[in-house]
Amino acid sequence: MTNDELLSLLEQQRNLMVAVATGGPKIQLVNDQYIQRRDEIIEELRARALSDPNPHGDLWAWYGRWSSGDLASWASRRTHLSEMYQPLIDQIKARQPSTGTTLFEEPTGWPRVDRGIYELRRRLEQADSEEQFQAVGLLCRETLISVAQVVYDPQRHPTEDHVAPSGTDAKRMLDSYIAVELAGHPNEGVRRHAKAALSLANDLQHHRTADYRKAALCAEATASVVNLMAIISGRRDRKE
Repeated sequence: MTNDELLSLLEQQRNLMVAVATGGPKIQLVNDQYIQRRDEIIEELRARALSDPNPHGDLWAWYGRWSSGDLASWASRRTHLSEMYQPLIDQIKARQPSTGTTLFEEPTGWPRVDRGIYELRRRLEQADSEEQFQAVGLLCRETLISVAQVVYDPQRHPTEDHVAPSGTDAKRMLDSYIAVELAGHPNEGVRRHAKAALSLANDLQHHRTADYRKAALCAEATASVVNLMAIISGRRDRKE
């Protein structure tokens, strides 16, 4: 799901909550719709390492909140919902990809990898000290490890030096994955590009990325590796 699609879901959910609290449809007629949409929203937010600010599991819980006494007017209920959702909406809108290609803004579907990429973008946007820029490099390392652990199969992807990689040896795992999945002369250029992106990300995340430029280069290279692995694995194929 794209960010625009998620924003549309949030708007629909907020509008439904406004409607039932201001003389609109009866709760029993739309409660299932609300619950289903809530589940979709939570799943998409979790993939982006975000939390749902809406604590109401169903519309009856929302009814209990607005009828508790301090939201007596319709205007106060609209204001309450706007204040509840707007910070999240602003946060999603602000998440223009500052790292990685904008061609693939959608999550890969690998939850841990996606959380790493979204956290990487968030930290890079907010970093303004040497320690925070260094933390971006550490997160790049963790994200590379996560994607390597997802795609690497020791039975299918033997290492070129016949040394079994440790569970955190992202470069050896991904080098082996690329060599097997992009084997053959026709894939030589793609293989070379994928390995170059991996080498850059690996080198940068081991440096003390103490300024914005180095941290951004590391994040860019890491996001590129993630997207390349997602493409190679078929995660970016068009859905019919």
